[in-house]
Amino acid sequence: MFRLLVLFLLSTSLFGSKIDSFRWENGISYLMFLQKHNLPAKKLYYDLDRYDQTLTEEIRSGTNYHVLKDNENNILQLLIPLNDELQIHIYRYKDEYYFEIIPIISNTKREAFVLKITHSPYYDIIKNTGSKKLAQIFVANYKYSLNFKRDLRKGDTLIMMYDQKYRLGIPFSMPILKAAMIEMRGKKHYIYHNDDDRYYNEKAHEIEGFLLARPVKNARISSYFTKRRYHPVLKRYRPHLGVDYAARRGTPIVAAGSGRISFIGHTRGYGNLIKIRHSDGYTTLYAHQKSFRRGMKKGKYVKKGQVIGYVGSTGLSTGPHLHFGLYKHGRAINPLRVVQVTTKKLKGKAKKSFLRLKENYDQSLNIHLANNTPYIKKPKPSNVCYFQCEEHL
Repeated sequence: MFRLLVLFLLSTSLFGSKIDSFRWENGISYLMFLQKHNLPAKKLYYDLDRYDQTLTEEIRSGTNYHVLKDNENNILQLLIPLNDELQIHIYRYKDEYYFEIIPIISNTKREAFVLKITHSPYYDIIKNTGSKKLAQIFVANYKYSLNFKRDLRKGDTLIMMYDQKYRLGIPFSMPILKAAMIEMRGKKHYIYHNDDDRYYNEKAHEIEGFLLARPVKNARISSYFTKRRYHPVLKRYRPHLGVDYAARRGTPIVAAGSGRISFIGHTRGYGNLIKIRHSDGYTTLYAHQKSFRRGMKKGKYVKKGQVIGYVGSTGLSTGPHLHFGLYKHGRAINPLRVVQVTTKKLKGKAKKSFLRLKENYDQSLNIHLANNTPYIKKPKPSNVCYFQCEEHL
């Protein structure tokens, strides 16, 4: 067997096949999707191992997925992204359907632009770029350190430098802010994305942002976060989009941050599950709970440190533990990179390393400022997509 990547055009018909792009509907589970499209749930879900079954619950509403059909409207292939690196691939071969997890082929570009403030950073970034995502990440990272309403003036300068992923020449996934500057009353305020995945100002002081508490106190970490680990024995991708805290059954689980419960209920893979929506696009996930604390319900506002449930082993679990997930704008991120009690100042080797990184950022920022680099309009989503075709010899 070998895999051959074949390029198809969505708007045309190739060998009697047709490709369409859709958005994953809110409230639709993977199992419901299979039933809706008359796909074999036993082969494509119940026969999967527990890891792959649980991964199907990572499909997010609003995700763009692609369907390849033959001229009789039968599904030949499906590509359903799980995150910005991996996707579910379902394909038909000799009247049988198969399931696998495969990488998303992409490349990352470092981009930047400079603009003058006319109204507000959020409004002006959207006006100049058409991107709410860029406006969100800029404002979110300055939110706790600057007062735009009080100190910003018309004509002040703003610069953003960020990494953007592209798939077949089209932007996808959330951009990552790498460095930025905004001028306010003649003073320049910089932020930099450090190697520890946190943001610091020019003095190596951390920019206060979303702060998380540890969801289970004094618990042992039994499994760490990984997006794209390839299992050398099983010969398949084994991502783990969260951190597992092993603890005794019944150990209290606390909300890692203040927010509103967006989901509470039972799922096959994650068992008893709570999702909490926080500020700045963050969502936390608490899976495999034994039970929920009384009074927990969808829409309820909970405070950081408040007990929401108890450690268990419901769903596809091999023992009592909490699977804790963290997402920003739907993108899975490592909770251990964000969990903190107080903001910090870099010292010693860590500070020296940051200052070297800052120097490189500053060189790039100064070039863009000197050139007054404009935003380059991105191509609109085209009708092109990759499909992974299986050919058995």
